Amino acid sequence: MTNDGGRANDPTSYALRPPNAPDPVAPHVPPHPQARLPTQTRPSPQSATDPDKGRLIGGRYRLVSRLGHGGMGTVWRAHDEVVDRDVAVKEPRLPDHLGTRERENVYLRMQREARAAARIDHPSVVTVHDVVMEDGKPWIVMELVRGQSLGDRLQEGTLDVREAARIGLAVLGALSAAHEAGVLHRDVKPDNVLLGRGERVVLTDFGIAQVEGEQGLTETGAFIGSPEYIAPERVLGQRPGPESDLWALGVVLYAAVEGVSPFRRSHTPATLQAVLSAEPQMPSRGSGAFGTLVMQLLRKDPAARPAAAEIRSVLDQVARPPQASFDPTRLHGAPSGERAGSRWVPPVLHRNRRAQYGLLGGLLALALAVTAVVVDPFGGDDLPEGWQVRPESEILTAELAVPGEYKRTQDDDGSAVEYRDPSGVFSIYVERVQAGEDKRVEVLEPKKEIWEAWYRKGGKNGTEIKDAEVTTTDVTHQEEKAFETTVDFTPYGDSDEDPVRFRWHELVVPGGNKVRWRLRVQMRAEGAARHDGEEIYAEVVKHFKIQGL
Repeated sequence: MTNDGGRANDPTSYALRPPNAPDPVAPHVPPHPQARLPTQTRPSPQSATDPDKGRLIGGRYRLVSRLGHGGMGTVWRAHDEVVDRDVAVKEPRLPDHLGTRERENVYLRMQREARAAARIDHPSVVTVHDVVMEDGKPWIVMELVRGQSLGDRLQEGTLDVREAARIGLAVLGALSAAHEAGVLHRDVKPDNVLLGRGERVVLTDFGIAQVEGEQGLTETGAFIGSPEYIAPERVLGQRPGPESDLWALGVVLYAAVEGVSPFRRSHTPATLQAVLSAEPQMPSRGSGAFGTLVMQLLRKDPAARPAAAEIRSVLDQVARPPQASFDPTRLHGAPSGERAGSRWVPPVLHRNRRAQYGLLGGLLALALAVTAVVVDPFGGDDLPEGWQVRPESEILTAELAVPGEYKRTQDDDGSAVEYRDPSGVFSIYVERVQAGEDKRVEVLEPKKEIWEAWYRKGGKNGTEIKDAEVTTTDVTHQEEKAFETTVDFTPYGDSDEDPVRFRWHELVVPGGNKVRWRLRVQMRAEGAARHDGEEIYAEVVKHFKIQGL
């Protein structure tokens, strides 16, 4: 197996050859050769005297400049002189080892697939304008889409779950339209997903950058694909179907929130083996319905994967969370038995009836002025830059917000999650425990004097911390009584003469049925890191929402 493109040291695009096939004469491949979307393909080096520059293709498409090229061809920026518009033109290029008959068969198939793609009517499918025969091979003329690929976007950092779901919905729509037209994509990956202007998402290369023919791998002599995004049935040489594209969509969604495919390994055989046998873990940044859906899409058996309608329903719910209902009666008194105050009224207005009616009038005027009001339960507009909402319904029955680059882990007993700063300076730990539910979990009574004494004695088993300085304060959270604990301590096993001191700043919120939540931010006990840690704690608590509390 030989590398046929992709980034340096990045096993994402390979040419897989059948056993005992002769080695092809390798064409010159410049750095970053993988041809991708027309406008975000990395520039391909060219000389000032490029003989093909200015060439007229099909009597109307004037080649302007190379946008990039890879194992399957060169992508050109061109100008359509008939209708006076810029387009992208893809010049196919096949491995030199293919014979004349094989080459002709592949070209015929590329024409047929390009024309099939041109019939797909969907805003998330790149428009194929024309197929021009030039030099005995089909040149594919496409819309010139300006934007950044998802692959390039993920080089900057992962996406939050809602944005990943939004992109997934668009890709799913493109695939569904293609499947209805009888077209399989077979190369769904982040590099083929373009994030265009106006939040447009475009899926490119529908059956165009493919050498694989209907007669199978061993007869065509080559197979182009990205191993970490290839469905198991394709690795086994079975005929692919729509389910194979949906598998690849699952891998893309996983990579969107985790930054990497769960099947990526150090070399091609290991990657393919992982596709066939490895069972990936639930994406740490995409728990709940999103993570469950991704795991279902990655089932080895194609028949066990969810259908497009089910995928669409889940992604739609994640991308567009339900709007909070507006109940004006809460503005001027709650029914008997409800807690005093209202989530809609600031605490300062709870006993001011005139101010409440004024607030009601303003809200009604606002409702008449807009067609829809999307309510972000975190007040998303005031999230610090780079922070993301993290739904943790399954483990915590709560939602929180954390810095986007923090890495999530989950404890073995399924009662807590932790988000760690990549630098190791800060961490955010949240647990939900219930007395009697799990004997492995130590459940302290949620009273501040009990927790203060516990930490002074050394924490868990008395051997967790030492030299603790502890303070506790009564607070409220979501209008319920709670308390905060600040613990400055030295780790129990630290024997240095001048040890580093740490701080835990915690919020403990009691609930019904002997349930309690504990939110802890760990930081250094001194210096600038303490200041930054306290700011992190304030933001995490501010956006910590316990469901049903």
